Amino acid sequence: MNIRQGVGVVTATLVIIAFMTLLNYGSPTPMVNWPVETYMGLTFTIGWFSGVPNWLAYVLAAVVLILIVVGFYKIGSWIYVLIADKL
Repeated sequence: MNIRQGVGVVTATLVIIAFMTLLNYGSPTPMVNWPVETYMGLTFTIGWFSGVPNWLAYVLAAVVLILIVVGFYKIGSWIYVLIADKL
């Protein structure tokens, strides 16, 4: 793994942790359960606001979380390349 990929992984990890913190801050849920609560909360939100079937809400929530991780991996890698080229 090169430095660009490492920066992408760190960026994606920090963003997903920030997203979980945003959705679970103030709830009495232990931090160990935050990933599941984030997924379930996102599923509930998609199902409630769009009226899609339950199975589709679960699939869409998983797709949204995957897109967040992949998108911010790419953004972190891209920003590293921009900064490294200027040095």
